[in-house]
Amino acid sequence: MDMVNGRATERPREGFRPSRSPRTRRRSAAALGALVLLLAGCASMPSEGEVRRVDPSSRADTDSQARVFGVSPQKGAQPWQIVRGFLEATTSDEPGFATAREYLTGRAAHSWDPFTRTTVLDITPTVLAPGRSSTGEEEDGTTLEVTGPTVALVDSEHAHRPSNGTYRETFHLVRVGGEWRIDRLPDGLVVAEADFERNYESVNTYHYADLGPDTGAVTRGEDVLVADPVYVRERIDPLTEAVEALLDGPTGWLAPVVGSAFPEGTRLAGGTKLSPNDSGTLTVPLVVRDGKGRERPLGVGSAQCDRMAAQVLHTVDGQVSARTSRVRLTRGDGGAELCSLTRDEAEAYAPGRLGGDGGGQYFVDDRDRLAVVLGDGDRTAPVSGPFGTGQIRMGAVSVSRDEKRGAGLSLDGRSLFVAPLTADTGLGAPVVTSAAQRESDGLTTPSWDGLGDLWVADRDPDRSRLLWLRGGQEEAREVEVVGLGRGRIEALRVSSDGVRMALLISEEGRTTLRLGRIEREESEDGSPGATVEGLRPIAPRMEEVLDASWAGDSRLVVVGREAKGVQQLRYTATDGSSAGPSTLPGLNGVTGVAASENGDKPLLADTGEGIARLERAEWELVTDKGSMPAYPG
Repeated sequence: MDMVNGRATERPREGFRPSRSPRTRRRSAAALGALVLLLAGCASMPSEGEVRRVDPSSRADTDSQARVFGVSPQKGAQPWQIVRGFLEATTSDEPGFATAREYLTGRAAHSWDPFTRTTVLDITPTVLAPGRSSTGEEEDGTTLEVTGPTVALVDSEHAHRPSNGTYRETFHLVRVGGEWRIDRLPDGLVVAEADFERNYESVNTYHYADLGPDTGAVTRGEDVLVADPVYVRERIDPLTEAVEALLDGPTGWLAPVVGSAFPEGTRLAGGTKLSPNDSGTLTVPLVVRDGKGRERPLGVGSAQCDRMAAQVLHTVDGQVSARTSRVRLTRGDGGAELCSLTRDEAEAYAPGRLGGDGGGQYFVDDRDRLAVVLGDGDRTAPVSGPFGTGQIRMGAVSVSRDEKRGAGLSLDGRSLFVAPLTADTGLGAPVVTSAAQRESDGLTTPSWDGLGDLWVADRDPDRSRLLWLRGGQEEAREVEVVGLGRGRIEALRVSSDGVRMALLISEEGRTTLRLGRIEREESEDGSPGATVEGLRPIAPRMEEVLDASWAGDSRLVVVGREAKGVQQLRYTATDGSSAGPSTLPGLNGVTGVAASENGDKPLLADTGEGIARLERAEWELVTDKGSMPAYPG
């Protein structure tokens, strides 16, 4: 949208972005004269015909609910046809890939584990096959190679992570009863991205935040749920698979900062397929198995059982057409009820409960004061208290999750002030001061977590660092960011649960978006300490990221551009996968974006014409007299 009637801001503003800084295995001899064969995506195998490239996008518009089944191997099929048919069959909607196993020898069919991992390729897998003028056979069979550019890996924990490598594996075939069959192949699946998106869906499992010494900083700090996204097969009992993934515990990346209320070894009773009844009650029969597969009765107290039920209810929320209104946990050995929890009761454990209402839409007005949008319209006014008086001109301001305090950055980027939003007091002395000489090297816009802690980065070239102010008022402590290397934090945004931090990091001329874990522990002197660990990319296809904001339990909205692409707004999940809708309506000149973590508030965007708001899939101008839009946090 062109907002031609808006007024350009007088100077760039600092938001959650850098504001002014510049920016194998050997092939067999049988593969000589190979032809490149691409796997067609329709889970069917022609028995004859020319080898040709098939566009995977031809499948993009098919009904996502259509069931796809594999085709059995054809009599007299050549080795390349067997491998191609096998790969096609693995994209089917069969629970155990029975048809795909028909392409394998008996021993291979028994030993092949398709659930070890899933490798997602940018295009359909490429099969390197022998030319038709040669048999391509070895004394003990023939070997073909499957390859393609990798975009993601999904491990046995169902956890997704981006990858920019190359998949290259060999498939060995032998004759069985005169027909070619695969007898050696890698475990796992290899699929095109289009097939992955058709067959799999992302589900949030939920585990409790480990806040260490800071658990007592908020009421019931031990009951803060954190989203842990996993991928399950969309049409193969996703509800049961999601609960099984929950019982497996948190994925490896998140495990250091969360825990589960379920006793170790808790599993669904054998053969259980979960489905809510007509009244919306989901009954979950549980057993406990030790390392040798022996079962024992599950015994837990009522409080612990309620916490377990809350994890289940929030995990299955939205996974079935008939919403689950109540969860019953029962003993798998006899059906005796352990506890039950209704949806209303589970609200006490609601994910994001530390995020507050998140309703206030704030910005810095044209007189460098903190202002707020009044109601749902376009009327605005300065806030009460010192940040609304203009006594010190602000370059950026953030508001605490409870909307009682503000943290403001001076125009030169060197001083950070913290004060109540409503009190008729002065700002007092700055709580953090940067020694940087240039504004672009000064402090970043600060960010509040749901514990009331304040986080800010100092970009001073001589002493770049991440700082943590417990309660928003204690003396700033320097926090180590493991794996940062020579990169510099240009901006940050902390999730309300206090255990995840999104970071814009500049390195070697690029600014990328990464996610880190906040691991809280007691220091050697007995005082609370923290480190940020496990940095991983979460917008891997973006060549340059300008801004990002938390927009839900496990997703962010991002402003940036792909290599040789135009600027775009899109959602990304915390595991680096796309989170729908993948792209948002276009808007000219976006330099910043703000979203509410509870997900039901409109997006706000900072442009050269003013602040825009996304309402009913269209952008509308809120004000042309300000910039730096922000929700609490």
